[in-house]
Amino acid sequence: MAEDKYLLKVDHLKQYFPVRQGFKTIPLKAVDDISFSVKPGETLGLVGESGCGKTTVGRTLLRLYQPTAGRIEFDGDVLFDSGEQYDEEGSLIVDGDGKPVLGQKVDVNMLPYRKRMQMVFQDPYSSLNPRMTVEDIIGEPLDVHGLYKTKAERRDRILELMELVGLNAEHAMRYAHEFSGGQRQRIGIARALAVNPQFIVCDEAVSALDVSIQAQVINMFEELQDKLGVAYLFIAHDLLVVHHISDRIAVMYLGKMMEIADADELNANPIHPYTLSLLSAVPIPDPITARKSKRIILEGDVPSPLNMPTGCPFRTRCRYATEQCAQKMPPLSDRGNGHMVACWNK
Repeated sequence: MAEDKYLLKVDHLKQYFPVRQGFKTIPLKAVDDISFSVKPGETLGLVGESGCGKTTVGRTLLRLYQPTAGRIEFDGDVLFDSGEQYDEEGSLIVDGDGKPVLGQKVDVNMLPYRKRMQMVFQDPYSSLNPRMTVEDIIGEPLDVHGLYKTKAERRDRILELMELVGLNAEHAMRYAHEFSGGQRQRIGIARALAVNPQFIVCDEAVSALDVSIQAQVINMFEELQDKLGVAYLFIAHDLLVVHHISDRIAVMYLGKMMEIADADELNANPIHPYTLSLLSAVPIPDPITARKSKRIILEGDVPSPLNMPTGCPFRTRCRYATEQCAQKMPPLSDRGNGHMVACWNK
């Protein structure tokens, strides 16, 4: 590996979608200039409210969406590089006409990497083919990558994967519509695990499950990580679940990265005003502590990603906002021990 420190490295990733408004097309900035990394065998939790771009990040990393700009590096190999260059302060280098100065572009064929990077999708209802049996759904990655020599070996591997995620062997010949939402999600997890990937994007992988089943699946993810050394990008809303499974947590707001830190550090010492608000909304099981804690309620509505405020996107709802916040988006700066925060005033 070129950089044995990281399995996945993302720099200045952008994902814009063109949206027609009248006679003109404007970009919807779903992911706007974010950078982060994931180490081998590590779990990076990605949190933020609905519509902030979490799922888009996961899909763009696996190249289910063609990135607008940025650089994606996996296990030392560059999967995508738009060629845009940045200075030491993280500002885009432009020429006299204001156009980006481009270097070498890279856009590789992803098929060889599909076996090493997998995804568990958020919606178990739409991510499974209704015309395929469970056996064929889980076995499809084995077929695509030729990971068996005989039909018996294929069948044994499928039953092994089903047992791993808590499904019975008699479920193999059933169709997806015969299962509950939680069971369908287990089928999706088994399908992702079939090729023994190094990296899995878990997009709300446990949100469709009952709380008791959530705990079983989370424990299963952790056991697989210990056994196989697989790394996760764990996307979720539930901060308690994310804190339990993650080594580090990244907080997103409107396509921007606001804070990245170790899970325990972020939980004990949140710095960004948005992170403080998110953590204040987490239910506390101890009634005495809960009464003493103060809920931070954000004022105003989330701005439209089609009409983003200048500078920091959170400034319209932030009580610490100043004129500087309106002028420029603060860069992620290290506040010690890898605790990265994008805020001018905290």
